[in-house]
Amino acid sequence: MENRLNSEVDIERLMQDIGKRAKAASAKLALAPTTQKNAALTAAANEIRLGKDAIITANNKDMAIAEGRGLKGAMIDRLMLDDARIEAIATSIEDIVELKDPIGDVLETRERPNGLEISKVRVPLGVIGVIFESRPNVTADAGVLCLKSGNAAILRCGSESAHSSRAIHACLVRGLKEAGLPEASIQLIPTQDRSAVGELLRLSEYVDIIVPRGGKGLIERVQNDSRVPVMAHLDGICHVYIDESADLEKAVSVTYNAKLRRTGICGSAETLLVDEKISGEFAPAILSKLADNGCEIRGDKKIMELFPAAKEATEEDWGTEYLDAIISVRVVNGVQEAIDHIAEYGSNHTDSIITEDAAAAEKFLNEVDSAIVIHNASTQYADGGEFGMGAEIGISTGKMHARGPVGLAELTSYKYQVRGNGQVRP
Repeated sequence: MENRLNSEVDIERLMQDIGKRAKAASAKLALAPTTQKNAALTAAANEIRLGKDAIITANNKDMAIAEGRGLKGAMIDRLMLDDARIEAIATSIEDIVELKDPIGDVLETRERPNGLEISKVRVPLGVIGVIFESRPNVTADAGVLCLKSGNAAILRCGSESAHSSRAIHACLVRGLKEAGLPEASIQLIPTQDRSAVGELLRLSEYVDIIVPRGGKGLIERVQNDSRVPVMAHLDGICHVYIDESADLEKAVSVTYNAKLRRTGICGSAETLLVDEKISGEFAPAILSKLADNGCEIRGDKKIMELFPAAKEATEEDWGTEYLDAIISVRVVNGVQEAIDHIAEYGSNHTDSIITEDAAAAEKFLNEVDSAIVIHNASTQYADGGEFGMGAEIGISTGKMHARGPVGLAELTSYKYQVRGNGQVRP
């Protein structure tokens, strides 16, 4: 397909065809019974396991290309698939099978004095375009969440994960076929030509919403160029604040996990804020543990006094999503100053407070304006699977339609069904 697409006209025709087929598939999916959708998901999970060797072979090609381009560290980790990660993809699909199908849920009912019965009923969004970069598991996560929620999906992976995503997508398609659902229910754009993204963003006739997952440049392009509504997943500039009443052992454990469990995911902590009252006791303990495990420390002047191995943080550091083993660290004067710092530099993604003071915790939870706010736990819990959603299509940092992990319910809208008995409006 890639070789045949040698002009803008070819790309436009390709995307129009993909859009038309997705729209047609979405009409069937909206009416598909839960049993049929679950059958497709169960078959897809089986195909993922059966296709493990082919997926790893494809992933090895992507890894070799990525390493040849000079990618390393967290970027390679985001791309890499092994037996455990492939099994996790299959298990995640099976978890979604077990979740309640949201379609048809009656959210609200009311009876008017004139006898009209009004029901607010959950329905699919329709066709969802998902644009993502280096994480091939998103192919499965996005595809199966859209399917279970009755939506058709158009997926556009980054060039880094192209071979892996195609191998995973082939498993999803085999699952659809086995269950008798349209193959166009989950489509993967078969070209890495950048103009295909532009065409997708213009398919307002067929596509109901765009979900971008990737770096700041991708998100900005989608928001600026799209004629289709966008559910944005912006930077993950996540904070951990260590309050003066924090339990030291708990604070060290949570901060270490929040930063270094996986540095390349959006829930990884990028900035550590430490209350000045306990900075002398806490900072050397956690910073030594981070540094001993390969994390670069960039601190303010107080941190550099407490931990001389730290590099001096710049103004730019406070607003940087490193996605790497780097953390910026600042000493603050109490919970209010921590909240103010997050308001100025954060990205409304995920922020955590470590404290044994219930009042401080409630103040932080209530006043930090982020999609996910956490007390005494790692920011790496910012994940749909950890929220009991089976998986997620992204973390929405906006406030329209959905916020936080976007799971099945967040991929739906609603309509009003009105039942009468001959009423006419006076």
